[in-house]
Amino acid sequence: MPELPEVEVTRLSFADAIAGAKVLSVGLGKALRWPLGCAATQLVGRTVLAVRRRGKYLLIDLDHGLLLLHLGMSGSVRFAKQLPPAGVHDHFEMLTTHGILRLNDPRRFGAVVYADSEDAPEARKLLGKLGMEPLSDDFDVKQFYAGLKRRKAAIKQVLLAGDVVVGVGNIYASEALFLAGIRPTLSAARLTRPRVAKLHAAIQDVLQRAVAKGGSTLRDFSSASGENGYFQLDAMVYGREGQACRVCGTPIKSLRQGQRSTFYCPNCQKA
Repeated sequence: MPELPEVEVTRLSFADAIAGAKVLSVGLGKALRWPLGCAATQLVGRTVLAVRRRGKYLLIDLDHGLLLLHLGMSGSVRFAKQLPPAGVHDHFEMLTTHGILRLNDPRRFGAVVYADSEDAPEARKLLGKLGMEPLSDDFDVKQFYAGLKRRKAAIKQVLLAGDVVVGVGNIYASEALFLAGIRPTLSAARLTRPRVAKLHAAIQDVLQRAVAKGGSTLRDFSSASGENGYFQLDAMVYGREGQACRVCGTPIKSLRQGQRSTFYCPNCQKA
């Protein structure tokens, strides 16, 4: 599924282009994970002020209210002056004076939800329990350590949970743990302050590099302008089971954690 870097790449690819646009019409396809929360006609005439991100949610600020957009498992956004006619997997389309914003989602786990503000119940339900933003100044290493000390689960699972730090999905959790030299099965509570500091830096480094590479295109991800990502070509462990570690030459191993594949080097990540 699209993870934080892919969502940030998507945001960057259309945020400036849509800013200041007036909504002319909104079309809905098949039902998504959650309902829009208002009549589509209520959005007509509103102006797009900016596009932000919170975790894996895109926040499209309007002159009144906002849209919270989630890409789900297989969703992608397109924004262009003109697009082909909507297809069977196109479930949300917003025509604006600057172009067409469209959500394509074959599996329909994504969503577009309207809220009057971030304090509205609809927004708080989706955003209220999210952890610290790893690419912001709010990602405080002391708070990160305190959050991990309260969790006895495996560190990989705690990173994926999103309540301590948000958006570190499956690919980037494996990569960050490798960079920090931490075994993914180690209890989060057992990490010392120096190791937490190393993981904190590794998470930021991996996510920043992933954004710079346009994210990871494993199946069909592309930005709102149709560009693929290339971070997967630089992955140290993810998707490399049986291949030699790029650092020590030991074969990369994989295991299942929470029904997700985890990749690690048994030599570089001994504990």
